[in-house]
Amino acid sequence: MDQTSKIVIIGAGLFGLTTAKQLALEGHQNITVIDRHMPPVPDGSSSDISRVIRFDYADTDYCSLAYEAYRKWSQDPKYNGIFYQTDYIIAGSRSTPEKSWTDKTIAQLDKRQLPYTRLADAADAKRRFPILTGELAQPNFEGYLNKSGGWADANKAIKQLRDECLELGISFIAGRAGTVVGFDSDAQGVIKAVKTLEGTPVRGDHFILAAGAWSSGIVPTYNSTLSTAQALGFLRLTDDEMIKYKDVPIYMNYATGWFNFPPHEDTKMLKFAVHGWGYTRAPSKGDNNSVKSNISVPPPVSRERKNFVPADAEERLRAGLREMLPELADRALERVALCWYTDTPTGDFIMDYHPDYKNLFVGGGGSGHAFKFLPVLGECMTSAWKKKLPSHLGEKWKFHTEYEHREDTFLGDGSRGGPERRELSAAEKAKLDGGERSKL
Repeated sequence: MDQTSKIVIIGAGLFGLTTAKQLALEGHQNITVIDRHMPPVPDGSSSDISRVIRFDYADTDYCSLAYEAYRKWSQDPKYNGIFYQTDYIIAGSRSTPEKSWTDKTIAQLDKRQLPYTRLADAADAKRRFPILTGELAQPNFEGYLNKSGGWADANKAIKQLRDECLELGISFIAGRAGTVVGFDSDAQGVIKAVKTLEGTPVRGDHFILAAGAWSSGIVPTYNSTLSTAQALGFLRLTDDEMIKYKDVPIYMNYATGWFNFPPHEDTKMLKFAVHGWGYTRAPSKGDNNSVKSNISVPPPVSRERKNFVPADAEERLRAGLREMLPELADRALERVALCWYTDTPTGDFIMDYHPDYKNLFVGGGGSGHAFKFLPVLGECMTSAWKKKLPSHLGEKWKFHTEYEHREDTFLGDGSRGGPERRELSAAEKAKLDGGERSKL
């Protein structure tokens, strides 16, 4: 492709920034990234204090790619102060259907001779980590420990990416002038410009849509993506508690979806979350939702994550704490929030051209597990953009249209736990959109 052509990337999160950087490294000279906010975008799924870095996957492609990314996280000096090596426990009840995912994951680790240690029972886990005072996953605990993993400070990683993009000469447009409301295209499906909330078009030759959970409100996704909200909780620790809990491992219950991070030194927060089926939010009037078939969308122009989760989500957050660190389970939370995933039916990413437009490439479908691939994602994206992906990855990450009229979709990759997905009630939606503080 002509390296002087103007490339417009919509979305300044993980997919957008890694792609912009890689395109610049490959010699492209005219790249503009647009978003509602300069990165880190406060309510984007790439932003926050922490993201799990692991290579534990049931799928062979993701396992291989995640291990490659992990090696970069753990060995490249640029990630010092961003990536932290941490013990990681995956556990659950062996009587639950989600156990099949861990069985397949262990098979992948064995196949590659990657390190892990089986835990005989909950008592074994607690012997290794005396700080764990709860009963852990019950009944019939089953799990393993992986010492080759950890977490990344997401905000620091995104800031680093942003600065690298700026140093490479990439331009940014933010605010109303970077808030996309549609496309100006011709009868042949060639996009000429992005329409913005401000009214000033952003013209280009090639367009890459990487707006995460907001993408489905910009173009039809043919039921190949669904924006879902997942619950996060933050508990402030005292200085003494920061010392007491410094050796807390990452612990994930695959049956409930609950997981945690070690204490965050800069903020003195203990963060925990639920990787589950989540919540949907039907579009409202005034959402700038140009796609009538879109059934779920985050609040459109928020500048922050609201201090709100549904009551049942808060209870799941506290239940996980009770399972692991019961002495903290009834403490007042500093804040809660909803993180917006872009789910796909199988949990696979999307890196492909949109069927309705000749010059629109779509990157996303992170499905709650993309951040760990940050060191290698840009190369995957540009290879897909140039139609040079290995055939098996091209098939895995293609834009699916066959889901449009199917209802048996969004079954995931087997790693989700907890109750079924549900729509936010009118009262919950009003609190989310209006920013009413949760009474915790």
